[in-house]
Amino acid sequence: MLSRNLSKVVKYSLYGGVTVGSAVVALKYNDADYNSFAIVRLTRTAYTAVDIGRTYQSMLYSKEWDKSSNEYLEVKSQAHQIGAEKLLELCKANKGVYIKVGQHIGALDYLLPSEYVTTMRILHKDAPRNTVEELYEVIKEDLKKDPKELFEEFDLEPLGTASLAQVHRAKLRDGPEVAVKVQHHFVRKNTKIDLKWMEFIIKTMSKVFPDFQMQWLIDETKKNIAKELDFLQEGKNAEKVAELFKNYSWLKVPKIFWDFSTERVLVMEYVTGGQVNDVKYIDEHKISRPDLCQKLGDLYSHMIFVTGFVHSDPHPGNILVKKDPLDKDVTVFLLDHGLYAQLTDKFRYHYSNLWLSIIARDRDKIREHAEQLGIEKELYGLFACMVTGRPWDVIMKGIDKTKPSSAEKTTFQNEIPNFLHHVTRCLEHVDRQALLVLKTNDLIRSIEYALGMQERMCGFLVMTKCCTKSIYQHEFKKAGSLARKQFLNTKYVWSLFVLYIYGIYLSLRTRFNLYS
Repeated sequence: MLSRNLSKVVKYSLYGGVTVGSAVVALKYNDADYNSFAIVRLTRTAYTAVDIGRTYQSMLYSKEWDKSSNEYLEVKSQAHQIGAEKLLELCKANKGVYIKVGQHIGALDYLLPSEYVTTMRILHKDAPRNTVEELYEVIKEDLKKDPKELFEEFDLEPLGTASLAQVHRAKLRDGPEVAVKVQHHFVRKNTKIDLKWMEFIIKTMSKVFPDFQMQWLIDETKKNIAKELDFLQEGKNAEKVAELFKNYSWLKVPKIFWDFSTERVLVMEYVTGGQVNDVKYIDEHKISRPDLCQKLGDLYSHMIFVTGFVHSDPHPGNILVKKDPLDKDVTVFLLDHGLYAQLTDKFRYHYSNLWLSIIARDRDKIREHAEQLGIEKELYGLFACMVTGRPWDVIMKGIDKTKPSSAEKTTFQNEIPNFLHHVTRCLEHVDRQALLVLKTNDLIRSIEYALGMQERMCGFLVMTKCCTKSIYQHEFKKAGSLARKQFLNTKYVWSLFVLYIYGIYLSLRTRFNLYS
């Protein structure tokens, strides 16, 4: 049955491919931008989907396997790697929203096969770029001026390229150095149709391969892409997060130059520094790795559990670090504010309780709050593993009592594909707000591993404090009587005192390496 379904998909794709292939040759001959035609991108997508399907069919589904054997695990890894490389080539060829989806896959470190995650992560730093002429055209259309009238200097080499835009250093006429973010000219017109066809392909593939359930990824992309395409909204997000965290003296959000910004062009203060995962830069500039991880843990814990306004694309290229020459402290620059999750009070309440239940190893409470977040009753344990990035046996021993290790991470990633169907069920049913939080968690964890700080669990204590504060704030709002409010205040102060003592205990245990 599987082979027959796949054969049908192959047949229709090949028919389409011949037709479109002829058109592509003609377009190339006439020097047309053939990639701007939706049918070209669709055919490329369909062919790649079928090609990946045939890979799995021939390598994994054409015979009976002992799924616990080393041979099966090796062949499965090879199939994943081949599929990932084909998907990477598709994303690079089709550009735009395909790059965005590929980057999302590359961020799901603990939720998808490691071969896909590692391969797609290339797109975080190696997205296709536009020519300067194409960028100038967008600037001219939006700002109604020739770029040479606006900028005294404009570097031809981009500082970075991404799925939707690229950034160049420039200097305003009679003004400061700036970073100019310009949207790719093809993105807006291609995105809507590309997402429709991508959704069609994914639904088709899910019928052929029941384990292939990725509708949640398309739904999430569709929901967020409009926000990310509006650079004026990105500027507002930048100013909002700067205001929320104005007391964090070490955090800097680049200033927006509104007079030179539109929905497709964003001009910002130019900042320099090393990427947060650049160990060589960090060590050469004598930046404390534990201090840096502590700051990131503090920042993102407050975002997720306290403010509910979460920077949801913290990959290394969006976080720069620099040693302050005056006070010798590290400055953290937070870049790219296009995608933020705005978490509801209810979500933060249950997510905070979920974390505290995990820390307390309380199965019943883990199940209760996982269900409140949309997880099916029997999948609460798997969801706890997805949230923490730790195996269930470690959770039951106590995640604060066993240090994470590279070996544990490898084992965890190797096991995840065996539960892929259940993982996708979790992702299909969980509260949509959790998807960006899970992505953020994975990116922060990957930074900790890159810096070799995973064993120190730098942000563990501050995260626990933030969970406690979030629950207190939620319950205090609902408290009717003065007596109830006084009780909650006393309870909260006592909790902070207990956490203070616990912090001393954690510090001593880390110093003397007293882990199980």
